[in-house]
Amino acid sequence: MTNSLNIQPDIKLSVKQTFGIESEMEVEAFSKKNEFVPEIDKDYKFDRDTTLAILSGFNYNKRVIVHGYHGTGKSTHITQVAARLNWPCIRVNLDSHISRIDLIGKDAIVIKDGKQVTEFKEGVLPWSIQNPIALVFDEYDAGRPDVMFVIQRVLESEGSFTLLDKNKVIKQNNYFRLFATANTIGLGDTTGLYTGTQQINQAQMDRWNIVTNLNYLSLEKEMEIVLAKNKNFNNSKGKEKVANMIKVASLTRKGFVAGDISTVMSPRTVLHWAENIEIFKDIGYAFRVTFLNKCDEVEKNIIAEYYQRCFGEDLPESMINIQI
Repeated sequence: MTNSLNIQPDIKLSVKQTFGIESEMEVEAFSKKNEFVPEIDKDYKFDRDTTLAILSGFNYNKRVIVHGYHGTGKSTHITQVAARLNWPCIRVNLDSHISRIDLIGKDAIVIKDGKQVTEFKEGVLPWSIQNPIALVFDEYDAGRPDVMFVIQRVLESEGSFTLLDKNKVIKQNNYFRLFATANTIGLGDTTGLYTGTQQINQAQMDRWNIVTNLNYLSLEKEMEIVLAKNKNFNNSKGKEKVANMIKVASLTRKGFVAGDISTVMSPRTVLHWAENIEIFKDIGYAFRVTFLNKCDEVEKNIIAEYYQRCFGEDLPESMINIQI
């Protein structure tokens, strides 16, 4: 990893002014950004409860986990808060390929004074702990058991981290913050929707100070986002079209939760659909290339029915015919 970041928060921001949320809270922030600060999405819409939970994590050094169905924008919510605070932020996806060595570090051969020598290279976890970094673990409930026990060491805000490979005890930076996102909340997946997730040790779950649930946006909020990104729809006919698009997305989400279909339209998918309508000038074809072609063949008739219910017209048979 790169050298240490010798910075600390030097300003305070009003939550009401910065995030448009009714709150008297002021949150610590950095006046300048660096290479680790995410880019600001000016059109991003913040969920009040989730935002306050994340801000509490930043301001009071609380461990915050955000859970909910995929496509609700859990990770983006954290990074967009960090972006407005100019808080350096790193995301790590805890897929099955992330190992204990990836997090902690390993011996590597380096060239010193013209000679090859073996030197321990710290991984992302010990480096982050020693810096004013917001570390976000995505897909937290998919992490391997050996990886989860490594993370458990740093879940306590005052907890030190023993780096056995270097006989070194690492103390947490005062402005190190830890967040996670998950589809389930540590009890495993009983729905069958999230293959690969698993139960999380309850002793570990107890160490998370704040747990918040992020659901899909309301139609009005989602429409605001789509219109902000696609201004050509910002008229009466365009708004009616976007409203129907979001209704289709909403039906896929309900169908997904009910187990009727295995693919869901996220707000990002709706944005892509709107962008593709501008390209192809055809709502149905844009729907096909944006979402329908991603779906299981046996589920296409269900999804075509969602489309028909919202737009009052059928998709062409050629789009939904099952290929044998």
